[in-house]
Amino acid sequence: MEISASRPAQRIMGSEEYSLYSSLSEEELIQMAIEQSLSEGGASQQVGHTQQKRAELTTNQRASQRPAAPTNRSAPGASAATNSQNLNPDSNRGVLRKRYDGSYFRTSQPVDPNPIEEMIKKGDEEGLNNIMKSGKRLNEPNKDGWLPLHEAAYYGSLGCLKILLKEYPATIDQRTLQEETALYFAVIRGHLDCLHHLLEYGAEPDIVNKSRETPLYKACERKNTDTVQMLVNFRADINHRCNQGWTALHEAVARNALDIIDILVKGGAKIEAMNCYGITPLFVAAQSGQLEALRYIVKCGADINTQANDSATALFEASKNGHDHIVEFLLSQGADANKPNKDGYLPIHIASKKRDNDEIVSMLIPVTSRTRVKRSGISPLHIAAERNNDDILEELIDAGYDVNSTLSHDRARLYEDRRSTPLYFSVMNNNIYATRLLLEAGANPNVDLINPLLISIRHGCITTMKMLLDHGANINAYIATHPTSFPATIMFSMKCLSLLKYLMDLGCDADSCFQCEYGNGPHPPIDDQRRQNDGPQEHKQPKIVQFCEMISTPEISRWAGPIIDVLLDYVGNVKLCSRLQEHLDSYEDWDCIKVKSEPPRPLTHLCRLKVRSMLGRERLKLIDTLPLPCRMIRYLNHENLNQC
Repeated sequence: MEISASRPAQRIMGSEEYSLYSSLSEEELIQMAIEQSLSEGGASQQVGHTQQKRAELTTNQRASQRPAAPTNRSAPGASAATNSQNLNPDSNRGVLRKRYDGSYFRTSQPVDPNPIEEMIKKGDEEGLNNIMKSGKRLNEPNKDGWLPLHEAAYYGSLGCLKILLKEYPATIDQRTLQEETALYFAVIRGHLDCLHHLLEYGAEPDIVNKSRETPLYKACERKNTDTVQMLVNFRADINHRCNQGWTALHEAVARNALDIIDILVKGGAKIEAMNCYGITPLFVAAQSGQLEALRYIVKCGADINTQANDSATALFEASKNGHDHIVEFLLSQGADANKPNKDGYLPIHIASKKRDNDEIVSMLIPVTSRTRVKRSGISPLHIAAERNNDDILEELIDAGYDVNSTLSHDRARLYEDRRSTPLYFSVMNNNIYATRLLLEAGANPNVDLINPLLISIRHGCITTMKMLLDHGANINAYIATHPTSFPATIMFSMKCLSLLKYLMDLGCDADSCFQCEYGNGPHPPIDDQRRQNDGPQEHKQPKIVQFCEMISTPEISRWAGPIIDVLLDYVGNVKLCSRLQEHLDSYEDWDCIKVKSEPPRPLTHLCRLKVRSMLGRERLKLIDTLPLPCRMIRYLNHENLNQC
């Protein structure tokens, strides 16, 4: 696809804020999309004569942006018939051609070659003189605005160029429809002899094309040192800005062209020139990883702490793009690692986002203020945990970053669940290794509004659940914003009975499930409760949801009997409320559960509950390791006593 030269390709900018395509007009974007689509379909974009020269100019522009690749393209002057054979053997379908304005059409008719263009291309000075002697005027543009003078500069025919200039001196700065001059074409094609003659003859070196690019800018884009030197010698405007405010020095720095940078600086280029994003040449060098250019610019006195319009520094961009050699150099020159961008992020924050940035993070840790990090409202630990950058997370922990740091209120609000700690991010990502790192470093599993244990239950990850519980996670966690009369851990595990039993074995509170505020009385309809909750919430306390209400929801009601059955194994004499009774009455296979719930409960069961309560939750976690007989352990774990 064609890339506008008003600013370098994305690999040079390296920033979401400064998009590759922001300098392109709508027409250019459409043209680019069409070209890409056609190239993927195998169709060629070569056209006849003048159109072909435009395509070749575009090819040259692309070549300056990336390494050249072998190609079999026809020469600009090749006939349309030849192109037709090469590009589309099916002559009945016609040949795809590109108009000068970028639109496409198909034709089966060959285009006759322009005899004047052919003469100029071959350098036939005698033939050109004969045509002029015959009275034909060669100072009239074709439909694309091209003069024979443009053709001569394009093909590098110096003799023809001199003849045309001598005959029509007023056309020296005449422009095509794309506002390109003969001087521009000589620069684009690298014809130094034509360029020198045009400049000596008085050609204006600062006439811009439609993208406001000067010949000097294009010479820098192509890293043509001799052309740059010649234009500077003829007093070309070194500090001219193109559409996006990009100068020749920006372009030379982006391409690490030291010889050209030296010519421009000695010729008066402004070191601190900013484009429309506030980016200076030093910023460009840091952003694109051009160390040699960066050294030169710094040596010339450029501000090492330059900031773009979004307050990002050169160090910030180098850290973001993973240029460790640039980060090292900037820090050695005194770059400030504590300048935040407009979002409050420091270089260490942005470095923590990218994998394999360990070395950059290591360099930034000792020069980053912990106070500034705290003031930002987010720790690099949060970012490393969120992006699963385990190596960086471990490095930050080893450096002493607080594993219990919390997001600021404003940053937590960006997440629907109001998450707060790095531990929450790791558990949410189901990252067992990162979770272990944080817990072993002292992370508190009970800080977040929604306990990370609940997230691990939702994921069904027993390993994470066990780690969290071993490090003190509250097995009876509640959610303040969605209050229930029973632990939220039970609510999250209702659909998985084995998980529910696992939590009950570890001491989760089952009694609260049978303490209904309505008892044997009538319960309000579930729909009425939902309508009440949908009303205005101002100055209104959220209603506490009862266990019987939660179990009556359509998603869970079919599991009501088995859920009650599991919970009854962990409670003594309880009385079921009228709604739970209705559930057990609704399905005849659940009659045995109803009988099980009726008091009095068996003495062996009550004794088991008493022993378990005396052991406490911490010992229940280790019950399999206690010095107790096998049958006793099985008995306390509600296992079949007939097994040994």
